[in-house]
Amino acid sequence: MVSTVEESGLMESNHPIAAGRVLSVGALNSLARSAIETALPLLWVSGEISNLTRATSGHWYFSLKDEQAQVRCAMFRGRNQFVDWQAANGDLVEVRAVPTLYEARGEFQLQVEVMRRAGLGALFEAFEKLKQRLAAEGLFAETRKRPLPVFPAQIGIVTSPEAAALRDVLTTLRRRAPWLKLVLFPTPVQGGGAGAKIADAIRLAGTQKNVQALIICRGGGSIEDLWAFNEEVVARAIAASPVPVVSGVGHETDFTIADFVADLRAPTPTAAAELICNSRDEWMQRLIMLSHQLGKPLHRQLTTRAQQLDQAARRLTHPEQRLQAQHQTLHGLAQRLRNSYSLTLERMHWRLNATKNELLSAIPDIEFMQASLSQLHQRLSQSQLRLMQQRHTALQHLSAQLGHLNPDAVLARGYSVVRNAQGKVIRDSKQIMLDEPLELRFQHGGASARVTEKH
Repeated sequence: MVSTVEESGLMESNHPIAAGRVLSVGALNSLARSAIETALPLLWVSGEISNLTRATSGHWYFSLKDEQAQVRCAMFRGRNQFVDWQAANGDLVEVRAVPTLYEARGEFQLQVEVMRRAGLGALFEAFEKLKQRLAAEGLFAETRKRPLPVFPAQIGIVTSPEAAALRDVLTTLRRRAPWLKLVLFPTPVQGGGAGAKIADAIRLAGTQKNVQALIICRGGGSIEDLWAFNEEVVARAIAASPVPVVSGVGHETDFTIADFVADLRAPTPTAAAELICNSRDEWMQRLIMLSHQLGKPLHRQLTTRAQQLDQAARRLTHPEQRLQAQHQTLHGLAQRLRNSYSLTLERMHWRLNATKNELLSAIPDIEFMQASLSQLHQRLSQSQLRLMQQRHTALQHLSAQLGHLNPDAVLARGYSVVRNAQGKVIRDSKQIMLDEPLELRFQHGGASARVTEKH
């Protein structure tokens, strides 16, 4: 229904665009922005990226175009950091954006909040439809989830032999449970027909009697890369598996239909390997802890019972027995006192005699000591004379050796010492360069030279 000017309230005197009122450009653009944002809600728009600019601030500015028109777009840093692929000019995309007006230039634009490749909307829709249908059938119910074996002896792995996820799983299992036997059921995990092949590998693993649990894994990727794990045939195969299934597909933020159907969902392939079996070290620590927990109450109880037994034994002692024990103790102490008194007297008498003998032996023999002193004086004089002779001979020998080693004696025979500018002695022509200054030292004086030729 078309309303009149009076009904819309535009003719009221206090309205910004009342009749006859002049607006500034800024006020006009502000009103236009409010009108656009009020009339147009958050919506999805598809088109081709052009004129893409990544500002130093981290914001993206680009245009979306099709055969009929184009529109300017801005995607700020807080939003574009969640785009997990490299956007470029010419990409067909779908954006969820708020239509608005950039007031400074009066340009209509879209403030983009979410960007995805064109066509992903159909994939998401198919994903949600299958998810709702399988959930209604009870394939996601927690009541049908089976626990993993506590001590598995052999597990199966459904993935591609070339997948990096397989190496991560094998490395983790060898580290945590080296005794575990592993069976690989190779299958493509991406591309046409991959879903049916994955389902065949799951069904084949279920026919192996010794396989006690199953890991389905692959690395991360886009929704198209992981789509094989969103196919119904894979979900049905997981649900029909006779052994528990652990799904380790993609990264932590990736969810597939296989994750919901599996008995346990792991955020990564490595986490799937950690969840399917406990570490040997963890079991040993748990056994040690249980052993301590079991031993502590037993030891505490034995200690308590022993104390109670001692207390009961002390209470059962007859008073006459206590008096006899105390009498015996007193008699023993008296005997020890008598023995100690006698022993003390004997020790004091022995020390007195020893001191007397020491005093008698301390009286000096003057004549003997004078004879000894005279003999020692004579020996000292002879030793001093002999030592002086030895030192004189050694000094003459060392003086002769020092004369042989005196570098001035070598220079006196016509030799000279050559040094470079840093003062290092030159012993080889390889140590000098052409035109290098040298210092020469002779027996008397020295000279400076410069290298003109090497031999």
